[in-house]
Amino acid sequence: MTRWTTGNTVTTESEPSDSAPRPHGFSRRGLIASAAAAGGTGVVGAVAGFGIGRSRVTDRAEAAPSRDLSGANGPLTEPFYGPHQSGVETPPQAHAHFLALTLKTGIKAAEVVRWLRLLTADAAALTQGSGPLADSEPELAHDPARLTVTFGFGRGLVKLAGRKSVPTWLGPLEKFSIDDLDPDLCTGDLLLQICGDDPLTLAHARRMLWKDSRNFAEVAWQRGGFRRSYGSKEEGRTQRNLFGQLDGTANPGPESEDFARIIWGRGTGRTDAVYSARGEPPDNLGEHLPDWMRGGTTLVLRDIAMNLDTWDKADRPAREFATGRTLDSGAPLSGTHEFDVPDFGAVDKRGLTKISAASHVARARDGLGPEAQIHRRTFNYETGAGQGAGLLFASFQADIERQFLPIQRRLAEVDLLNEWTTPIGSTVWAIPPGIKEGEYIGQSLFES
Repeated sequence: MTRWTTGNTVTTESEPSDSAPRPHGFSRRGLIASAAAAGGTGVVGAVAGFGIGRSRVTDRAEAAPSRDLSGANGPLTEPFYGPHQSGVETPPQAHAHFLALTLKTGIKAAEVVRWLRLLTADAAALTQGSGPLADSEPELAHDPARLTVTFGFGRGLVKLAGRKSVPTWLGPLEKFSIDDLDPDLCTGDLLLQICGDDPLTLAHARRMLWKDSRNFAEVAWQRGGFRRSYGSKEEGRTQRNLFGQLDGTANPGPESEDFARIIWGRGTGRTDAVYSARGEPPDNLGEHLPDWMRGGTTLVLRDIAMNLDTWDKADRPAREFATGRTLDSGAPLSGTHEFDVPDFGAVDKRGLTKISAASHVARARDGLGPEAQIHRRTFNYETGAGQGAGLLFASFQADIERQFLPIQRRLAEVDLLNEWTTPIGSTVWAIPPGIKEGEYIGQSLFES
């Protein structure tokens, strides 16, 4: 069954006004009861200390902006060839399209290799601003705007190279109590993650890659997503999701030793490495990966529906209590700035805990070791007014069992944000390593 959704909705943010009426619905009192029931020891005190009637109004005097009239971003390219695939460590672009494909019945390994060769050649051309050989509209490729194409392999495709090549983790995740999964959103043999800053360029690339694929595969599902448009915010700012939350504050920094270990599974050997406050992650997280994946990583892709209507009914203190962070700056409730380290033992002047033990930030972080970290590359989606909205949660990590699952199990057990979110799609992908010019994506699998 083919799923087609797009994410081309403009969203705006506004600061709360002291005179604005407080919406009815979820409030601190309701969350107090649910947190105490769900969180157990330590949660009641955290809830009782929750401030009443807090609002944060920030007056920002900004210089008048000027438009970029030069089209500076259009010619920009991201490398296609290299030790790792682009689209993982790459600074996230404004638009994304995730296209999952299922092999047609009877397709053999030799045909998959031919398909991968074709996709590799065309993706390499498109990302560098050139139309593929069979492109009847090559002008649409001339402004790549940081286009990337990242390949993910599912179990069915890897199996064609031999059953011994299939890692045990490459398959459906365990069932979580919070899941309400649509089977049609939980399948696929090949994933194409197509990202770029220009939606026209992205749409053209998707069409070209689909033309390469239709003799070999059928569409399993697809979903488009978005972030802030290029130029709306300066580069490096943490994105906001449709709940207005800053999303991705705890990500490891690109090109850091943390990133090398947490995502690519092995350190760089540098002696001047600086690690995050989480501590030094192990240098062996990628040891379990098969040889053909050296230089690659794993991807867990979760489609998370977000109930914006009920979120609107929660007052601002309740929202911040559920997340454990302020909405305006993203600072932990124990701190002042976005990147302040959450202090889960911090108490207010009454001796009550500032961050609830049932909050999202506490459940995702408190008590977990430095290995339990991921790189989240998320994109929002909305299918139309009054229709579905959510988050494409792309989690990259070297070891799903040691990194992703400990976090996910805790969140499924207790997380106040579960009141407004429901996972509806879930897939696991092997991200093969990058390649040199003249090679094709997956060559290490099929020619090892």
